[in-house]
Amino acid sequence: MTSKSNRGPVDFVDTTLAQRSVSSESSTSRSALLISETFVSRQGEGKLTGTESFFIRTSGCNLRCWFCDTPYASWQPSGERISVSDLVQAVIEAGHSHVVLTGGEPLVAAECESLCDDLMGAGAHLTIETAGTVDKPIACDLLSLSPKLASSTPDANKHPQWSKRHEERRLPIPVMKKLIEKAADFQVKFVVESQSQQREVDSVVNELGVTPEHVFLMPQGTSVAEMDAAVDWLNAWCLEAGYRYCDRMQIRWYGNRRGT
Repeated sequence: MTSKSNRGPVDFVDTTLAQRSVSSESSTSRSALLISETFVSRQGEGKLTGTESFFIRTSGCNLRCWFCDTPYASWQPSGERISVSDLVQAVIEAGHSHVVLTGGEPLVAAECESLCDDLMGAGAHLTIETAGTVDKPIACDLLSLSPKLASSTPDANKHPQWSKRHEERRLPIPVMKKLIEKAADFQVKFVVESQSQQREVDSVVNELGVTPEHVFLMPQGTSVAEMDAAVDWLNAWCLEAGYRYCDRMQIRWYGNRRGT
């Protein structure tokens, strides 16, 4: 089983973002990513829940979960191209030590490595939210890995090509294990619909070789009512297996909307 030591949620790096600047001569100054949105909000999921963070959401994904709550970054990817240097400068000007790189699938972006390097070089505590299907030499403080279970695959009749691609790509265990090993800290989040998925979740956890305290179970749903309906059976499952219950607090705080 894998277990890692890590910096706690409030153990920020010594140098604050406000004290750093990005050189216009940086080698990444002309590189750019397709960005769906950037915003400041509180992290609503996982071990850093409640931490005010600067979110960078890339546009584009190599999967097509039928329940995706950010279709504007996956099913209908849209956004504008923003340079690595401009993104880092925006983080510095916002003055937030925690940055969340999310998507879509951020690791499919060609310049994600440069962005991660520059963000950490500027003093950011970086969380990367990924499905773990792409192996890249990325640096981060917290890898938030979200393996996709069989139930995530889109309907084969409605989306035959994406159904096939999604199923082929969704669970590359060796890639996920490499990403975990590279990260300073990690968490593994599963979106679940019912207790019938218990054996499947346990199987993935065992294949990844991670200990239960790193595993979060999150109810599938985009409303408070859907989450509340799962609380009892999901909490019982977590207690039995030693996993951690993961709410989606951004929905409780702000509703299911963009920029949160």
